[in-house]
Amino acid sequence: MVDNINYGNSLGFDGSREMEYVYFLPNASLTLRVIDYVETMVFLKNASLTIIHQLNGWVVRIKTPYVLSKSEDVNIKAFLSELGMSFNLGVRLEMVFWSLDIGDSPIEVMRNYRVAIISHGRPNCSIIESFRQEFIKGLGYRPETLA
Repeated sequence: MVDNINYGNSLGFDGSREMEYVYFLPNASLTLRVIDYVETMVFLKNASLTIIHQLNGWVVRIKTPYVLSKSEDVNIKAFLSELGMSFNLGVRLEMVFWSLDIGDSPIEVMRNYRVAIISHGRPNCSIIESFRQEFIKGLGYRPETLA
């Protein structure tokens, strides 16, 4: 049974009024599944999605501007855990996310921190597909992370 409690202005599990999930995914196909999940789940309708490509996989952050119910929190963690693993940010990626959160442009953040921000804001599958095609075209082969 799904708990439909609206927490309104209550505090999140860490005392904030927002919630954040950061996971590491091994390939683009799983990243596309996360985008689809965020787009189709009503409780994530105003969530922001940030996707960063690394040589060994993808870092995905889902951030909600509101507190989710306990059951919604459990559901999203279960879904993300099936696809990847919870990811502890290092200082550099914490600074990347902080810079994006204060309104710095993704281009500026990429330049300053030398990271590949593929998407920030509303989720969009076509951006991942475009990145995947351009990367493969440039390399001449498809690495495992782009499968």
